[in-house]
Amino acid sequence: MRIPRRTATPRRYLMCPPTHFQVSYAINPWMNPGKPVDLALAQAQWEDLRDRYRALGHTVEELAPRPGLPDMVYAANGATVVDGRVLGARFAFAERQGEAAVHARWYRDHGFADVGTPQHVNEGEGDFAVTASWLLAGRGFRSSPLSHAEAQEYFARPVIGLDLVDPRFYHLDTALCVLGGGGRPGGGAAEGAAEVMYYPGAFSAGSRAVLARLFPDALLAGAADAAAFGLNAVSDGLHVLLPQAAVGLFEPLRARGYEPIGMDLAELMKGGGSVKCVTGELRSA
Repeated sequence: MRIPRRTATPRRYLMCPPTHFQVSYAINPWMNPGKPVDLALAQAQWEDLRDRYRALGHTVEELAPRPGLPDMVYAANGATVVDGRVLGARFAFAERQGEAAVHARWYRDHGFADVGTPQHVNEGEGDFAVTASWLLAGRGFRSSPLSHAEAQEYFARPVIGLDLVDPRFYHLDTALCVLGGGGRPGGGAAEGAAEVMYYPGAFSAGSRAVLARLFPDALLAGAADAAAFGLNAVSDGLHVLLPQAAVGLFEPLRARGYEPIGMDLAELMKGGGSVKCVTGELRSA
């Protein structure tokens, strides 16, 4: 099989240092307050990821952390940015609700003119995955199904709802990663070929059928790699940064022309997130 030639596209990311990170409560199955966090190690792992992005030619903006908001390190949850427009987050749990205003202020202070305040619960890029033409949207554990229509109206892009059924994969970004631009609505089955990777077991039967129709040649992750947060990854179109423990994904990615880069974010995984969770993308118009 011929290996496709991939090209990296410079990206602009938003990250928040884990200065106040700790696991003092449990709002997902991965969190255990009885397992202490090594904060110095968490900081070093976070800096390694930030520095790797910059070494690959990407821009990384930093959001100042706030005391009392230990999950701010998961910067992807604070908003979704498409074509320079920002749809803020509305968090499901009280422990995280204070993050929404901090994110919204950062965007307004950094030149984003359109910053929308949602009426329905959505947790940013935790449950919204952006392709070239549409948004894939998770529901079932955090984001409200009503947030899908709200996002479609705000961004003027089709939103495709996907039902998550395994509580370990409580956000879409723990179960699916967009590797490339994806297809266009009505473009036919081949449009989505090899553009995403996902774990089928995280989705309902109907949502699995939708994904198979949209992305018939997608990379399907096994249970072990999914449990290692291998789908909580970031792609620039060539390089795919993902947890180093997701060893079963490396060769399939290479066979599709991608360059996987293993990262160690084991301390941050104690809060239920890895590479993608700590990386918000700032998509300009």
